[in-house]
Amino acid sequence: MKKTHLYLLAFLIGTIGLAAVVYKWKVLNFPLQPVAEVEVWTVQARVEYPPRRLPNTVTLQIPYKPPGFALLDERFVANNYSKLEEQRGNNREVQWAIRRARGTQVLYYRATVVRNTENPALGGKPRIGDPPVLEEPYASAAQTVLDQVRDRSADISTFAKELVRRFNVDSPSEEVALLLEDRGTPELRAQLLAELLASRKIPARVIHGFELGDMNTEVDMQPWLQVHNGNDWITINLQNASDGWPENLFLWSSSRSPLLVVDENPRANVTWSVSRNLADAMAIAERRLEVQNENLVRYSLLSLPLQTQQVYQVLLLVPIGAFIMLILRNLIGIKTYGTFMPVLVALAFRDTGVIAGILLFVSVVGSGLLVRFYLERLRLLLVPRLTAVLIVTVLLMALVSVISNRLDIEVGLSIALFPMVIMAMTIERMSVTWEERGGGAAIKEAFGTMLVAALAALVMTWDLLEHLIFVFPELLLVLLAFTLVLGRYSGYRLTELFRFRALAREVGPG
Repeated sequence: MKKTHLYLLAFLIGTIGLAAVVYKWKVLNFPLQPVAEVEVWTVQARVEYPPRRLPNTVTLQIPYKPPGFALLDERFVANNYSKLEEQRGNNREVQWAIRRARGTQVLYYRATVVRNTENPALGGKPRIGDPPVLEEPYASAAQTVLDQVRDRSADISTFAKELVRRFNVDSPSEEVALLLEDRGTPELRAQLLAELLASRKIPARVIHGFELGDMNTEVDMQPWLQVHNGNDWITINLQNASDGWPENLFLWSSSRSPLLVVDENPRANVTWSVSRNLADAMAIAERRLEVQNENLVRYSLLSLPLQTQQVYQVLLLVPIGAFIMLILRNLIGIKTYGTFMPVLVALAFRDTGVIAGILLFVSVVGSGLLVRFYLERLRLLLVPRLTAVLIVTVLLMALVSVISNRLDIEVGLSIALFPMVIMAMTIERMSVTWEERGGGAAIKEAFGTMLVAALAALVMTWDLLEHLIFVFPELLLVLLAFTLVLGRYSGYRLTELFRFRALAREVGPG
């Protein structure tokens, strides 16, 4: 296979892995830090009304995919009421009904929300509303105001903002003051502005929402004006005539229907409150993903039982240790016993600690090596000899644990975490190397094994890396890409450059 083919394959695999990581980070909002918190708000609507003796029906507009936020959880609290949710386009409402009710009735809608870039901006087809039905002198006043606004505007956006500004000045003109008669609430003023814009064939609508802040308090539901300029909807603040969608604006409803309707009950009212909290970013990201696309969670590691997840938190680190071993062996030139044995020892070091793990490993392997030399004198065959070494290794590990327990050395109890078969094979390999190539070579490879295991354990116990690999297992594809590239490397290792430096000086540049 040509190198070009290999490099293209590695580039493709690495790109796929990085793209998946960026998508989960930027779109699905999975955190990059192991300990991260995000803002979570609880928004609540409290409906209170004195019931009639007849059946009562309560209709409340509720949020539906608010731009910039995601609904993680919803609660409807209404004892003895039937509940019916209905969606109409980009709007949603809940209807409570009861046959008989006594005393003041209180109903609640509560939702937990979090920031989310997935939900798009509020859209919808532009529709020109009904112009206001005005009698004189109100009709003439409206015509005068609209003509003046037209002379001081250049397009739909500036026309709408200038109209809002004229209705917000401290000393409005006589025409504006006349139009504001009996329209003292922000809601009635917003509806009047939308109707005036409709009389000039400008699509306009009133949406309702409030800005989420840091305080836990009651909030006032505010109307916002939106006009369509032919391409997009422009949001205008009715208090200062500024345009643009505020960062913390939580859209409650864009419906043309009233926010609250209680049958023939003018004394019904609704109040809104907001509380802010901090929550674990990983849990919130998982919950947000469940709300948006349940299948993405169902076919991911997050759907596994907690015990299995903990297992994979360790297993996913094995390729990291193997990659470190690849670099140290193929590029640096450190010799070890076996290919993956240092990685398995590194897994044990994660729980025992590097220093304590090295001491325990050396004590058991050293003692086992002495026993192995004695067994050599008995002239045993290979399989019986390995079995005997394994039995002795287990006994040595048990002995270390018992002695450590009597001496109140807790770290000694961690010797049981070492892979017994690997330790037995290490003793066997070390003794064979000692006989064939001498004690220096055996100790050198044993030192290399310990060094690789220690470095791999240090990397594998890094909390940030452990979090990233479990949350973004696609990073292993990037690791695979680097492994494929390094797999064709056949040049000098770093230790070989030091080994042959004397020869290089003798030969010289010529």
